[in-house]
Amino acid sequence: MDYPSKLIENAVNQIAKLPGIGKKTALRLALHLIRDKAENTTALTEALINLRAKIRFCTTCNNISDETICAICLSHKRDQAILCVVEDAKDVMAIENTSQFNGVYHVLGGVISPMNGVGPSDLKIESLVSRLNRSESEIKEVILALSPTMEGDTTAFYINKRIKDLALRVSVIARGIPIGGDLEYADEITLGRSIIGRTLFT
Repeated sequence: MDYPSKLIENAVNQIAKLPGIGKKTALRLALHLIRDKAENTTALTEALINLRAKIRFCTTCNNISDETICAICLSHKRDQAILCVVEDAKDVMAIENTSQFNGVYHVLGGVISPMNGVGPSDLKIESLVSRLNRSESEIKEVILALSPTMEGDTTAFYINKRIKDLALRVSVIARGIPIGGDLEYADEITLGRSIIGRTLFT
């Protein structure tokens, strides 16, 4: 594709690096930014710079946060006895959108995937085990809300093996989520019912 400006070409190449955006979409977005008010483009730029510079990860659950400890972990309205283990921050958002879960979370940062070179030590599994082993822990149930894929099942099996000796109820979300699917693509009703209809991990 020929570009009338090197500046546009550079912008298109950077925008096209975002997931799900091809060169044509990237070009449309770049042209929109040129036509839009300068203050809107400046606001977008500042938001992205602040995102990278100031975003934090909760020291308790590893979820994306503005502060050292996220609002969910700090909330006295949440049921601290139920811990939901998820792969990524987007899964926390997906479950929160169902309004069916009032416990707390633990974000692993991925799933075990030998094919992609991701092992247990690359994830936040040790911090999960440590969290469950703390004497002050109120947690009574762990929900393994991982995508029903081979990698998700492998991760759930590994975590269950690590915590099986603890006095905890370990459950998995009901398989209303299709096998091989990702939580982020599940509709809110299906995901919500999966949380409510969770079963013991076996």
